[in-house]
Parts: sequence; C-alpha cells; structure tokens
Amino acid sequence: MNEQNARILAVDDEPSITDFVSYNLQKEGYIVDIATDGDSAVKMASENPYDLVILDVMLPGIDGYEVCRRIRASHSTIPVLFLSARNTELDKVVGLEIGGDDYLAKPFGVRELIARVKALLRRSAQTESVAAEQDTGILDVSGIRLDEGAHTAESENGPIDLTPREFELLATLLKHAGKVLSRDQLLRDAWGWEYLVETKTVDTHVKRLRDKLLAAGIDPGLIETVRGYGYRFKVV
Repeated sequence: MNEQNARILAVDDEPSITDFVSYNLQKEGYIVDIATDGDSAVKMASENPYDLVILDVMLPGIDGYEVCRRIRASHSTIPVLFLSARNTELDKVVGLEIGGDDYLAKPFGVRELIARVKALLRRSAQTESVAAEQDTGILDVSGIRLDEGAHTAESENGPIDLTPREFELLATLLKHAGKVLSRDQLLRDAWGWEYLVETKTVDTHVKRLRDKLLAAGIDPGLIETVRGYGYRFKVV
C-alpha cells in the first residue's frame, strides 16, 4: 500500500462532516469516497479495495458498529476510525471491542484528523509487512527484531533478555502491531487457554516487559495502555 495514494471511505450522514473530511484528506493526496448510510457503506466496502474507513457511529439504517462488524467479517485488516459525538469511555471501549482501530470525538480539527489517518495508514502498512515476515518466523517492528525459531529478541543495542512468557507476550504484541489487544486476547494468545490465570496477570507481565525494554535501551512507551481495554504496540 502506498500511503500517499491511499483510498479512503468516509461514512457520515452529515454533509458538513463528509465535506470537511473529504476536502482536507484530498488536500493530503488521498482518494476519498463518501457514503451517507450504513448499507451503502457496507456495499462500497465490499466492492472497493479501501485502505481506511472513517465511520460515524450514528447512521441511518444500520449503525456504525454494525457496519464495522460486517466489514470485519470480510475485510479483517482494513483500519477503521470511528467518529462520534458520544465521547464516553464506554463508547470507545465498545468501538474497540467490535474491531475499531481508533476513535475520534466530534467536533475535531483538521490536524487531529490528518494525524489519526496517517497513523492508522502507517500502522496498516507495518502490519502488512509484519504479516509477510511471519512466514519466516521473524518479526521486525519499531526497532525490535524477534526470531520465533531461534527464540531470540534484539534491538540495535543488543539482545533483549526475556523470560519465555515475556517472549510470547512480546511476540503476540508484535504480530498485531498497531492493533489494540484486550487482556483476554493476550491471555489466549500468549498464555493459551490451558492457563487459568487472571487478567491482572497480563498487567504484571506488561510492566516487567516494559522494564526489560527500558533496560535494553528501548522506549517502554512502545507498549501503549488503552484504558479500560488492553494494550497496543506502537508502530514508529
């Protein structure tokens, strides 16, 4: 994907919003299509290779959450940026749980919109690269190189000393770089269902993993906390 020529679907029933979004994204060189209701959005997303969907929550017909579910069912990797006048923590958590990648509250400014769009497109491009590398068992994200076959992790400063569980946790985060992972998902992927442990175990191991990254000269902030939901590994 060429980020500069990315094709974006903007979905909102307010012309003032779609005009604002379309105008400013086109100025950045993006190709922008517009849908004004949920059914049209699902149809357009199924017929066109979009690189990003900007999706209002409150839409005529099916709402934005249902649109996201249907898009995810057939196009699991397309980044989805939710727009909404509702800005409670619960609204954001719901959006993330059903597959959204980010959440932007109305009203919003041009700079924040562009920054969010660029970040999501950058993460998506990195995710595609990671997916290609997974066939070799090597993950290379944000300055960390992890070899699943050799069970080693390193940065430009040298090896990163990890326990087996920390290694699996880091591998899970890198495989889904740029995506928000719930604590339950991290438990499932890094621990496996046979481990009967509490979700707070994830928080403890994330703290230890951040300490290990810091000791290796890596910014521990690469592992971002998404309040009320889980964690995301930042793509830089």
